[in-house]
Amino acid sequence: MSFLGWLLPAVPIVTGVLLLGGRFVLGRRRVDRSAPVIAVGAAFVALCLAVAGAAARPAVRFPLFERLPGGLAVDGLSAVLVLTVTSVSLAVLVFAAGEFSADESRGRFFGLMLVFTGAMLVTVTAHDLAVLLMGWEVMGAMSYALIGFWWREPRRVGSADVSFVTTRAGDLGLYFAAGAALIGTGSLSLDGLATAEGHWRDLIAAGVVMAALGKSAQLPFSFWLSRAMDGPSPVSALLHSATMVAAGAYLLLRLEPLLDATGWAASLVAWAGALTALLLGAVALAQRDLKQLLAASTCAQIGFMVLGAGAGTVTGGAAHLVAHAAVKSLLFLGAGAWLSALGTKDLGELHGAARRYRLVGATFGVGMLALAGTPPLSLWATKDTVLSAALDVSPPLYAVGLAAALLSAGYAARALFVVTRPTDAATRHIALLEKVPLPVLALGSAALGIFALPAVDEAWSDLLGTGHGPGPGAAELALSGGLALLVLAMTWGFMRRGGRVRAAWTAPALHWLHLERLAGLLVARPVFALATALARFDDRVIDGGVRATAATGRLAAALAGRRIEIRVNGLVAAVGRGTRLLAALARRPQTGQAHTYYAQAAVLLAVLIVVVLLVR
Repeated sequence: MSFLGWLLPAVPIVTGVLLLGGRFVLGRRRVDRSAPVIAVGAAFVALCLAVAGAAARPAVRFPLFERLPGGLAVDGLSAVLVLTVTSVSLAVLVFAAGEFSADESRGRFFGLMLVFTGAMLVTVTAHDLAVLLMGWEVMGAMSYALIGFWWREPRRVGSADVSFVTTRAGDLGLYFAAGAALIGTGSLSLDGLATAEGHWRDLIAAGVVMAALGKSAQLPFSFWLSRAMDGPSPVSALLHSATMVAAGAYLLLRLEPLLDATGWAASLVAWAGALTALLLGAVALAQRDLKQLLAASTCAQIGFMVLGAGAGTVTGGAAHLVAHAAVKSLLFLGAGAWLSALGTKDLGELHGAARRYRLVGATFGVGMLALAGTPPLSLWATKDTVLSAALDVSPPLYAVGLAAALLSAGYAARALFVVTRPTDAATRHIALLEKVPLPVLALGSAALGIFALPAVDEAWSDLLGTGHGPGPGAAELALSGGLALLVLAMTWGFMRRGGRVRAAWTAPALHWLHLERLAGLLVARPVFALATALARFDDRVIDGGVRATAATGRLAAALAGRRIEIRVNGLVAAVGRGTRLLAALARRPQTGQAHTYYAQAAVLLAVLIVVVLLVR
């Protein structure tokens, strides 16, 4: 069965790489024509492999570093995730096959989407931090390329930059956690992180929490998800539902024993999730752009999963993750269908969109009602499972979570009212393939909450391999469902009467609490200022010292060339002249006549005698 463990992520990754590379070998046009069919086929094969993997539970072990093996394994939680990821990926790729026209770079798009999906599969099946980091990093890189897919538009490229840099800042925590794990446990195994001793366990937890909050767009990292809306609608649907944004929540659910072992990490995570759900719910309520509303609601709904991890309910958090994947992919694909048909995502221009496009409108309505927590749809029960666990931890935590749940009913009602409002505007064509996945996702949005209901909660816990904890009672379910219906009705009535809220009250929420500006003021500007100061220090001190040393050398060389070297050359020239003079004088006695040589010898002998006498 180990081969199945390799094959599950390999099929989408290898197919995606071949599509990306084939554009250069076979030509862009040939690859672009066949890319949708190949990509949908690969996604279907991956779904079949996911079903087989969930049943067989394969495990792969391989040497990665010295004395540190790596591995992939499908256990209870990852089995649920691989089924969710491959199902949503198939639905999104079918939609994209209908949305992307032949003049788009379809080979590049579908190749990136498949590699993105494969990286998520590696992330959720990783047995250790090293392999998880590989999938985590590839997923981040693919998200950058997909958000900035239309790279000729500077705004989209800038949004990709912001999203990538923000998530990368959080990702540093995972490297920090891996280093602490090596020292604290001597291993990178995910199962052994909770056994680290002393402060090493706290450092591991701190790094994991930082990385997970950044990837899942929780406070204070939430603003990057707003910028990610500049990508194509299928990218938003996949990124917000079953892949990248869900990866952080999955990591916290996977490492819930580590959070619980530290104590403080569980509380921090629970409150971070609850506050994100509350504040980003308010942001969603104020939005005038449908995709921005859905993006803010994603942050809020992921907050419930994070709250579940902090409150210790892996079953509730996982059920909410699965149900939300169906709901949010459905809503983003519906918004994408209207965007391609009407050319707008502005709520003010989408009046009556649900009436003009009945199938899209009906399925979108199911998704929005589920998002509102309306009984008996999926998120009603899954939210209550999380809130029940929060109540056991802290009543104030439960109160914040319940308020966030009611806000979700408010922004869902607002969006529903706009798209169902009567209008006489003309309709335009929506491709068949864009409609095909919507009924299936709507069915999932309606029914997947069954896993959180008391009747099947124990079986769901057994499937995940987690302990069976107390779930919501009938009274809690009835209370939350009744309150959700009440908020829906009140919001609908308020909108129908043409009620408006003062702009001064909604301005911070409309601009995502100014989180991006705050990040720029408190993080980006100080970092750039420090970088500028270091660059100046490098230029003026370090490089200045090097330049001064070089200048001193050149000066010394110049001085040597002008003074010392001149004197040395003059001395050498004088010796040469003297030698030539002596040679000329020495040539004169060389006459070739014997008597001359005798006379010279006599003179020399006489001189020698005189010298001897003088010395004596």
